[in-house]
Amino acid sequence: MKKNVIIIGAAGRDFHNFNTYYRDNAGFNVVAFTAAQIPDIDGRKYPAALAGKLYPKGIPIYAESELVPLIKKHNVEICNFGYSDVPYQKVMNLSSIVNAAGSNFLLIGTKDTMIKSSKPVIAVGATRTGCGKSQTSRRIIEILMAKGLKVVAVRHPMPYGDLVAQKVQRFETLNDLKKHKCTIEEMEEYEPHVVRGNVIYAGVDYEAILRAAEKDPKGCDIILWDGGNNDFPFYKPDLMVTVADPHRPGAELNYYPGEVNIRIADVVVLNKIDSAYPEHIKTVRDNIQQINPNAVVVDGASPIRVDDESIIRGKRVLVIEDGPTLTHGEMKIGAGVVAAQKYGAAELVDPRPFVVGKLAETFRIYPNIGQLLPAMGYGDQQVKDLETTINNTDCDSVIIATPIDLNRLVKIKKPNTRVYYDLQEIGKPDLDDILNVFLKKHKIK
Repeated sequence: MKKNVIIIGAAGRDFHNFNTYYRDNAGFNVVAFTAAQIPDIDGRKYPAALAGKLYPKGIPIYAESELVPLIKKHNVEICNFGYSDVPYQKVMNLSSIVNAAGSNFLLIGTKDTMIKSSKPVIAVGATRTGCGKSQTSRRIIEILMAKGLKVVAVRHPMPYGDLVAQKVQRFETLNDLKKHKCTIEEMEEYEPHVVRGNVIYAGVDYEAILRAAEKDPKGCDIILWDGGNNDFPFYKPDLMVTVADPHRPGAELNYYPGEVNIRIADVVVLNKIDSAYPEHIKTVRDNIQQINPNAVVVDGASPIRVDDESIIRGKRVLVIEDGPTLTHGEMKIGAGVVAAQKYGAAELVDPRPFVVGKLAETFRIYPNIGQLLPAMGYGDQQVKDLETTINNTDCDSVIIATPIDLNRLVKIKKPNTRVYYDLQEIGKPDLDDILNVFLKKHKIK
């Protein structure tokens, strides 16, 4: 008898779990996905063209709030939890809801979901959203490219549009971002790779993506897995690098699956030590030692710079930060706040009285965002609402602390300056030392 399954997700890990564990498995019948975290991703289908021969009608995607009625309607035996950056309390709350409804609660691990590559794989993950994965990935790629190696990056999924069209996406130029109709969230992750001269892939079917990346027309010596949220890699890593954040001490032991990333790490980058409290740095360092004493710890900083500090000094500023970092990442101190403090802003202006449309909904769902504006842009309406909110806000100037320049996407009618930040290793060992050992081990020249 087939077991009926619901996959609880957020348009990422859930699809990957289906593709690797359930798609061609006749012992299971996936009756539905549920969706959370990301707005407007429910109400559609995982299409038949991607779901395989066992699902000729595709699989419907519902809001997570419909989970219990779906369990009862379809006599569901297994609910597979498949998204990331979630506190353990939330995970177990969901488990209790599922168990009370009569179903089993399942977390699928690394063995059944990691795909093996024919190329050496370096994976970058984190303990939370917003730890600094992206700049760590960029730093690793810069080191490898300087050695003459061809690195192809593969980014954790963000398939918020036409899933069939997004099966395998390749980004080499900025025009590719337009071609694939990328959201702000996607551009923030893909553009920094493209402008540095390396190809990046993403999409929905990560087996197909990996095989395309391995045979990329520009060549491929190494695959770099650039993780999202605090998910563990979709590919089996030959070197696992996990980024930890002392601005959120203890998260490395209290969020799923961030602790998994610490436990499987070969290297832990303890980032942001230039702006964190010493006691918080010690807490994270002690926790790493407790659960993975064999990991090599690299101390890191994220020094910031701005285009024009006069736009900040003495001004009442609106700070715009990366959206997911503020929402499910729960960050309170991002690069924009650090810039405001460093360059002497008079005041952080609270955007909440000025928010409109879908941004108001974001603040309702995530009430602890506080005096920061998340750069939400999952669709055209959110982008318009973002632009209106910025221009409505009673402030002197705007600090843009997103990975891309928002001026390209919205018309900001106030003086503004952009914040830049990159990973800087402090002391030894550093990433260059570690990568030299990795290259020698895998006989890569």
